[in-house]
Parts: sequence; C-alpha cells; structure tokens
Amino acid sequence: MAKPKKDKFYLVQEDILPEAIKKTIKVKEILKLGEVKTINEAVEKMDLSRSAYYKYKDYVFPFFEIAQGKIVSITVSMSNESGMLSSILKTIADRNGSILTINQDIPLQGIANVSISFETKELQGSLEDVLNEIRSMKGIIRVEILGQA
Repeated sequence: MAKPKKDKFYLVQEDILPEAIKKTIKVKEILKLGEVKTINEAVEKMDLSRSAYYKYKDYVFPFFEIAQGKIVSITVSMSNESGMLSSILKTIADRNGSILTINQDIPLQGIANVSISFETKELQGSLEDVLNEIRSMKGIIRVEILGQA
C-alpha cells in the first residue's frame, strides 16, 4: 500500500525565485486587485506565457496571504515606555485582529519583550500591513512572526 504524498512547504526569499514564479505571483495580484479583467490581459501585461502562469498559479502564494484567517503569534521587542503595549494592541484591534494571548517579559535594560497571538480571520488589510504599522511605531526595536496555526 502506497503512502499518501505529503506536501512540503518552504519559505523562500523572493530574490532567489525564477522570474516566471515572480511574474505568476504578480499576475495573481493584479487579477485580485482588478487592474485587468482577464488572465490573458494579466499575463500579457507581465510578459508571461499562459502556460507558465497555469503551471505555477496553484503553487505560489505570498506568505502574508496564506496567513489570513489563521492564528498568528508575533514577538515584539520595544523600549520600556508607558503605553507601548497598549499602542500595539490598539493597532491590531483597530484592524479587527482578535487578540488571544499576551505574554510580556520583565523589562531588562530598558527593553521589553512581548509575545502576542491573534486571529487574522476578520483582519482588515493584510497581516503584512499590520506588522509594518507596528514596526513604524516610535520605540519598536523588532517585530517577528513566531509561528501560525
């Protein structure tokens, strides 16, 4: 009896991907945004063959798109200033992220670390947008994704 095939997934930095895969992702993006009406228009605009698009379209996704509708855990390093954690939580809540857990370490040498888990099912905008908004806050040192479920 043959074992069922298990798919393996890898997180790969964009700059090492072949052009056909990058263009496929872009075609999917412009179709989703409604910049063009048909696949033919999209592949023509990106100078990609239809066969290459159909070959890769079901196998490549932007990382943050896959995170939609999931539980995401992030870690944030920030300066130990009053109101920092509240600002981060407000940013997530303002985008309809549903906060599930918060774990904050005791601040050391003026730096506080916190882990936050939240659901992205009702998230307005992308997870990437939320994380970039947090990263741009004054006093934020680092924001990283720990994992997702």
